[in-house]
Amino acid sequence: MQILVTGGAGYIASHTALALLERGHVPVLLDNFVNSKPAVLDRIAALAGTRPVLLRGDVRDGAFVEQALREHRIDAVIHFAALKAVGESVAKPLDYYDNNIHGTLALLGAMRRAGVKTLVFSSSATVYSADQPMPLREDGALGAVNPYGRTKLMVENILADVAAADPSVSFTSLRYFNPVGAHPSGTMGEDPRGIPNNLMPFVAQVAVGRLPRLRVFGNDYPTPDGTGMRDYIHVCDLAEGHVAAIDHGHGKAGSHVFNLGTGTGSSVLDVVKAFGQACGKDLPYEVVPRRAGDVAACWADPAYAEKVLGWRATRTMQTMCEDAWRWQSANPNGYPD
Repeated sequence: MQILVTGGAGYIASHTALALLERGHVPVLLDNFVNSKPAVLDRIAALAGTRPVLLRGDVRDGAFVEQALREHRIDAVIHFAALKAVGESVAKPLDYYDNNIHGTLALLGAMRRAGVKTLVFSSSATVYSADQPMPLREDGALGAVNPYGRTKLMVENILADVAAADPSVSFTSLRYFNPVGAHPSGTMGEDPRGIPNNLMPFVAQVAVGRLPRLRVFGNDYPTPDGTGMRDYIHVCDLAEGHVAAIDHGHGKAGSHVFNLGTGTGSSVLDVVKAFGQACGKDLPYEVVPRRAGDVAACWADPAYAEKVLGWRATRTMQTMCEDAWRWQSANPNGYPD
């Protein structure tokens, strides 16, 4: 299939583009490079032996997106284009609602006009309500607590409403847990702008010497070692989940929702220890007070994705850390500008 990948040069999207090529699909990447760099296209080309088409543009430009869908005879869309930092969303909610909601509405309008019926949406585990037992299931209580999470939940609701009104469309929302790691070649990985918001890239930058130490937010949670536990999933497992979702969803009308996680929680100190083993040295950290809004533990029940999509995560925490270190040590400053 010809597949438009919005936000296509980003961390998860670029790995998904490579997985699509390996599956025999043809990804067409659309990106405005707010949070990514064009150099990732060179890395995809080197690994896949073919360079995806790149369209420079903004998903909020409906006329541009419609033209892209028609010109490239797009069969399906994977929609990654979104702002994604929780803390920033609290400080700049209008930016998040404009980019994440307006962008999706513009995309859906363009798809309708161009007759494209299949969409896979990059959602998030932040749509779940925090006060429920683990593991989280797709039918669990929903209740995002920050603007970023609310944009994801709003888009899921929009997709469900459109699918209910139009029986010809197929929309799939994939609720990610915590994507980490890098391509095993060490040539593709996460390249956050500024100070990383997420644990693994922060740990990686400590390991490579860009940051002096890790801050551990709280060690008094009701977990085995007192630090917060999360479900970390290798980015290549996540990319393969998108391919499975496209292959399953195309032509199957309705609104579908799947968790993409491992089903296992790892603590902050578990990650620090595993990364230290990967890079061959102990990593310095300091314990600081908890952050407001952080929950003690969060992990997925991924059984539904395995049952319906035939997909499950296979890569271990040690592999996640080894691949992240291979990428970070070979590319200490990320992708070239």
